Amino acid sequence: MKKISLAFFFVAALLLGNTAFAQLEVGKGSKFLNAGIGLGGWGGIGYAGGIGLGASFEVGVADNITVGAIGAYRGYSGYGAYYSIGGRGSYHFNEILKISEDKLDVYAGLGLIYSGWSWNESFVGLRGSYGGVDLGGHVGARYFFKPNLGGFAEAGFGVAPLQVGLSLKF
Repeated sequence: MKKISLAFFFVAALLLGNTAFAQLEVGKGSKFLNAGIGLGGWGGIGYAGGIGLGASFEVGVADNITVGAIGAYRGYSGYGAYYSIGGRGSYHFNEILKISEDKLDVYAGLGLIYSGWSWNESFVGLRGSYGGVDLGGHVGARYFFKPNLGGFAEAGFGVAPLQVGLSLKF
């Protein structure tokens, strides 16, 4: 929970610390690629262990609206893995929030995600898998320290409650 609070503090600090530049444009044809690691418990349920890896790709379909795909994986040595794949859409709030910082992108959205868990417990000999489709949500921010390269922090559903990493803009 502390890590989720830290993410919201990070986003708030970026919002309050903006300067007078042109606004970051998110329009038709904008493309973003995020790749990062998951921090915190597994799937928001609280299991520990393994490092979550995830990525998302989004394309602008209208002003301030992007749609795309996500995927994530978190393995547990000797026990199994958790994975998710799906589609998502995001709304980018810079215009509504009157954020004039041209390096900052604040967004939130929903997705339809297939998540699965497979296990292989060798000590007892249990094996199996489980999966299903769920509605997921996310909130995040990107800060571009170069025109096409930045960092991101995103809270939501997936292999970890918080994901941080690099973001590319095309």
